Amino acid sequence: MNIVFTLLLLCSLICMLMLNPSEIFPSMIDGVSGAINLVIKLTAIYSIWLSLLKILERTCLDKKLSKLLHPVIKRLFKGESPEAYKWISINLASNMLGMGGASTPAGIKAMEKMQRGDRATANMELLVVINATSIQLIPATVIALRASWNSASPSSIILPTLISSTIATVCGVILTKVLSKGNENTPMLLGNTSKFNKSAMKKTRSKSIQKKAKRVKE
Repeated sequence: MNIVFTLLLLCSLICMLMLNPSEIFPSMIDGVSGAINLVIKLTAIYSIWLSLLKILERTCLDKKLSKLLHPVIKRLFKGESPEAYKWISINLASNMLGMGGASTPAGIKAMEKMQRGDRATANMELLVVINATSIQLIPATVIALRASWNSASPSSIILPTLISSTIATVCGVILTKVLSKGNENTPMLLGNTSKFNKSAMKKTRSKSIQKKAKRVKE
C-alpha cells in the first residue's frame, strides 16, 4: 500500500510539473493547511463523542447490549465456547455503539477463542464480514466529518446509515453461510487438507507406530 501511495504522489507531481509547475507549492501549502484545520475540527468533535461513549461504557450499556445479542450470536456462530460467545457479543455491541477502541481487542480475543489450527474457520470469516459491514447505531466518524464541513444537519445520516449497514450485514451473513455451508468449525480449504490436519495425521501415525513397537517388544 505504501508503494501505491508513493507512485500516486510521484505521478501527480510529474503531471503538475509538466502542466502547471507554478501551482505546485501553493497547492501543497493549501493541502497541508486544509489537513491541519480538519484535524483540529475532528479532534474537538471526537473529544465530545468519545466522552459520551465513555459515559455509555461506564453505565455498562455495551454489556447490556451484548447480553441481548447473545441468543442471536449463538445461532450464527454454532459450536463455539462460552468464552468465544462472550467476546463476540462485546465486539458486536461495541461496534454498534461506535466504540472502535473497545471492539478491536474484543474481536481479537474472539478470533483467538475460535481458532482451529493455522487457518481461518467459517465462524472466523463470518465475524470478519460482520465487522466489515457493521450495523451502526451511532456513526460517530461520519457525523464528525459532516460537522467539520459545516453540514446543516450532521446527524441526519443516522437513519440511512442504519438501513444500509443492516442490509449489508444481512447480505454478508447470508452469503458467508451459503458459501461455507458444512464447514462451520473446520479450516477453509478444499478437502480440509491444511497443515494443521497433516501434522495431526503425522502425530497419530507416530503414536500408532510406537504402540506397535511396544507390542513387538513384549
